[in-house]
Amino acid sequence: TKTISKCYVQVTGMTCASCVANIERNLRREDGIHSILVALMAGKAEVRYNPAVIHPSAIAELIRELGFGATVMENCGEGDGILELVVRGMTCASCVHKIESTLMKTNGVLYCSVALATNKAHIKYDPETVGPRDVIQVIQDLGFATSLVKKDRSASHLDHKQEIRQWKRSFVVSLIFCIPVMGLMIYMMVMDSQLADAHAHHNMSSEEMEALHSSMVLEYQLLPGLSVMNFLSFLLCVPVQMFGGWHFYIQAYKALKHKTANMDVLIVLATTIAFAYSFVILLVAMAEKAKVNPVTFFDTPPMLFVFISLGRWLEHVAKGKTSEALARLISLQATEATIVTLGPDNVLLSEEQVDVELVQRGDIVKVIPGGKFPVDGHVIEGHSMVDESLITGEAMPVTKKPGNTVIAGSINQNGSLLISATHVGADTTLSQIVKLVEEAQTSKAPIQQFADKLSGYFVPSIVAVSVITLFAWIIIGFVDFEIVEKYFLGYNKSISAAEVIIRFAFQASITVLCIACPCSLGLA
Repeated sequence: TKTISKCYVQVTGMTCASCVANIERNLRREDGIHSILVALMAGKAEVRYNPAVIHPSAIAELIRELGFGATVMENCGEGDGILELVVRGMTCASCVHKIESTLMKTNGVLYCSVALATNKAHIKYDPETVGPRDVIQVIQDLGFATSLVKKDRSASHLDHKQEIRQWKRSFVVSLIFCIPVMGLMIYMMVMDSQLADAHAHHNMSSEEMEALHSSMVLEYQLLPGLSVMNFLSFLLCVPVQMFGGWHFYIQAYKALKHKTANMDVLIVLATTIAFAYSFVILLVAMAEKAKVNPVTFFDTPPMLFVFISLGRWLEHVAKGKTSEALARLISLQATEATIVTLGPDNVLLSEEQVDVELVQRGDIVKVIPGGKFPVDGHVIEGHSMVDESLITGEAMPVTKKPGNTVIAGSINQNGSLLISATHVGADTTLSQIVKLVEEAQTSKAPIQQFADKLSGYFVPSIVAVSVITLFAWIIIGFVDFEIVEKYFLGYNKSISAAEVIIRFAFQASITVLCIACPCSLGLA
């Protein structure tokens, strides 16, 4: 007998079923090619050939000559079938050994492992020679009850409802408290600019200026050193920091635990420091009974949280939309198939209902009018019209006669068909579409990976820069106090020079941290 080998070729440039038919028809004519099976969505051809006559690179070349891109795939494990079974009735290690050794002797079983504790069997097989029903039969013949591990067909793992809820809540909380903070800020800006105008026109002395400044409603001090503005900002900032930023804190903690710095770490760092610094400065001002209200950063956290939680919320809503479409796709899959046994001249001998997962390549499947095609295959007998709109978008029913291919998930309309299964399980067109969408959802956009990578370097460098700022100002201050005095207006003359310098240096370094928190990066 001549030996038959099998290879997989990655084929690019196929657009529709006629491309597939074209490749299959042309390659079957070649010497040394035993059979060929092309999967359109996976972009993969499985070729069985006689290595004495032809080798894989020549096969790829033949496909290239037809005008498609083709490369031989190195890892041939791609085409192996994988089966997960629940096995009942095992009592000890010898049962496990008995099942494993019997299965390994079975032709076509490549690997098998049975776990006594979980009652599960994991089997890899070659779908060419053996199928899931044969494997189950072997185990049942040994006297054990066995069934398929039920797969969750509902795509619930792709459901983003929970994330959508949590980010929406986070956004709403932040927004409620952010609007007043922004209002206060704008009011302050307007008043400040009016003051500056007044100052420019009337050449007031700085004492009068102070008096005018403190006569403003928001600058009025409730307690010495605590203005209405700062007090309100503080009150509005606390809930945002606690509830709006909750999820950010969790993510940041997880990232730091793995010694990485992502966007969340930056956001948490900037908001926490802005909040903590402002809080401490207020306490210091109150302790000193300061005349001039300190500059606080209570406006930073709410605004930052609002924008970023809005971004996250929108992102999950968009992902959820795709998942809905995917869940609908998954729901198109048939759950059962009717397998028939044919005698000579295609006479029906028997038929049985089995789970879709148990359909093997080469099985003859009967599809009644109104039924769904459980697997991809080609028609052996019967004529019918088939609605393929959910896969191809073709609104008109397509005529099927012997030799035509059918797609899993499409609906048979008026005639009964017998089809021979070519692609089953995870290889059907529908499963491949589902897999592609899942991959697209789980992989990050390149730009997003780049932003994460950047923020990995960005966080440490910003922290470093702000530390440098801190020390630089402390040094400048002790060398030349006048410079600090020039920029640090209205400090209390009663406090020592050293304290002024350190406070100013802290203010400068915190400003660097808050402003450099790459809001733009996170938002984008």
